[in-house]
Amino acid sequence: MHSLAPVVLVLLAAVLVVTLCRSLKVPPMLGYLVVGFIAGPAMMKLVPDGADTRFLGEIGIVFLMFSIGLEFSLPKLRAMRHLVFGVGLAQVVVTMLLVAGLVVGLTGQPLTGLAVAGALAMSSTAIVSKLLTERLELPQPHGQLAIGVLLFQDLAVVPLLILLPAFAGDTSSLWADLGLALLKIVLVMTLLLFFGQRLMRPWFHLVARQRSGELFMINVLLVTLGVAYLTELSGLSLALGAFVAGMLISETEYRYQVEEDIKPFRDILLGFFFITVGMRLDLSVLGERLGEVLLMGALLVPVKLALVFGIARLMGHKPNVAMRGALALAQGGEFGFVLLALSGNLGLLDRGTEQAAIAAILLSMLVAPFLILHGEAITRRLIKQDWMMQALDLHQMMVESMSKSDHVLICGYGRSGQALARLLEAESIPFFALDMDPERVGEAGEAGDPVVFGDAGKREVLVAAGLMRAKAVVITFADTHAALRILDVVHAARPGLPVIVRTVDDSDIETLRQAGAEEVVAELMEGSLMLASQALMVVGVPLNRILRRIRAVREERYDLFRGFFRGSGDESLDESSVPRLLSVLVCQGAAAIGQPLGALELTRLGVEIKALRRQNIRRHDVDEALELAEGDVLVLLGTPEQLALAEARVLQG
Repeated sequence: MHSLAPVVLVLLAAVLVVTLCRSLKVPPMLGYLVVGFIAGPAMMKLVPDGADTRFLGEIGIVFLMFSIGLEFSLPKLRAMRHLVFGVGLAQVVVTMLLVAGLVVGLTGQPLTGLAVAGALAMSSTAIVSKLLTERLELPQPHGQLAIGVLLFQDLAVVPLLILLPAFAGDTSSLWADLGLALLKIVLVMTLLLFFGQRLMRPWFHLVARQRSGELFMINVLLVTLGVAYLTELSGLSLALGAFVAGMLISETEYRYQVEEDIKPFRDILLGFFFITVGMRLDLSVLGERLGEVLLMGALLVPVKLALVFGIARLMGHKPNVAMRGALALAQGGEFGFVLLALSGNLGLLDRGTEQAAIAAILLSMLVAPFLILHGEAITRRLIKQDWMMQALDLHQMMVESMSKSDHVLICGYGRSGQALARLLEAESIPFFALDMDPERVGEAGEAGDPVVFGDAGKREVLVAAGLMRAKAVVITFADTHAALRILDVVHAARPGLPVIVRTVDDSDIETLRQAGAEEVVAELMEGSLMLASQALMVVGVPLNRILRRIRAVREERYDLFRGFFRGSGDESLDESSVPRLLSVLVCQGAAAIGQPLGALELTRLGVEIKALRRQNIRRHDVDEALELAEGDVLVLLGTPEQLALAEARVLQG
């Protein structure tokens, strides 16, 4: 008879420990590791550390990699090939050679050296990807560097899983096994990327037309786990297959809906993965093999950090980017556990050395979140040039804002910030915007909007953005704590400057006014006033005529509010009906180069051309006879499906 007692105790421990971690502002994944250690075989023995338990945790990595794949596209992956097969290849090879040489020198066992080197060369896809995603650092240069290396490490696991059994047993068929594995990799990846790209959109169209949320969710699970299963059958990892599945769906207009639907599965199962990792820690090993644990830990964090930094610098990356990428990759990873378990089963490692390596990897994974969270501060201390780079960024911001005087400084360029910006632009009032979402800043910046990446809570950023010349400051995001911080900085630098703050309801109005806000706009209050005024104005008018009239007025009078640049932090929307803006760069080799704009017939796709930017000059009155040139940026308005078709027509013909 089964009992719920162990399950309840594990859930209770998870809630208590993760709540404590959040209260102390410590990454929750550390809490899950602690729960795993408490509930595992080393202490309370509530959860058995078996293959089934570890497999359930591995599914969490599958959904995490699927979410990361949604942030990528095939063109972006092609652009990252120098990271994957440049820095990634060099990191794995150099790390393995160095670690293997040291282990062979100490033990005299080449196979032991290969097993330990392969395990320590891996980094934690789960930890790095989750933290970079949460901190919106995935699109930044150091985030791209880290993900590129992690992708190659996932690929490198495959030949290692073949080499270790071959070296431990009969090596006569080694080259045949490697050739067969390479053939399977090429065949499977070609089939997935070539045919999958053509099948994914019509398949999702078919499912979405049924208008069933339950069916849509089942389909997402089918695609995620199905593609992961196909790659596993071919000898690749589940995580790599899930990444490819996410990347294929990212080419469709269902990307954002899928991203929201998958979050509960990803977060819960990923938490369980970290619990299973914590279950592997055995404190007795730390005492018995402390020397080995410390040696392997030194090979992991400091040496691996130095190697990644050096390789990235040799490959041409800036010092601050190389250092932050190295800090993200300095720990061991979950695939290291897989390689160690295989090596132990093959007799390549004795039980003590295997446990020492596991303990070293676990300790490095405990340190990893702190290295990533404080990566910027550590980089500033270690890399003097980073101060110069930050000064250069502020100088560039000052140059961009120098032409602004008596302008409105907008803090936050989400939907509310963009709506305000368009009204100000229509009234010829200058504005300058700051935002912390790099994806949104990139999209809007390509379209020519005066918006830069920067934290409005820092005095030097506000001054560089023209605070001393601004006529007013508007805080457009509904975050009272952040608004209070900005108010404090603004009034310390320029007492008396009007600051308008947005909030959700009236609960924080007095707090914000006492902090110096000129006016506080509460969304719910304004919505209620508008609703009441409209109802009073049209009393007695038939409902159908009211709806037609309101619709007509909105389409006529509120065109400036139509369409928004989407950011990774935006809330979930019905992507099939909400129009959005997209900046399309006419890059080298684009089919539209030299063609008149009218020849593309974008309007037949339902897409509206809002503007064209050429050589930093933004034009709204675009003539259809205008010939497109390389470097032009088209700002298009439409639904995600329409925009996808329009972008393909501009780039591919």
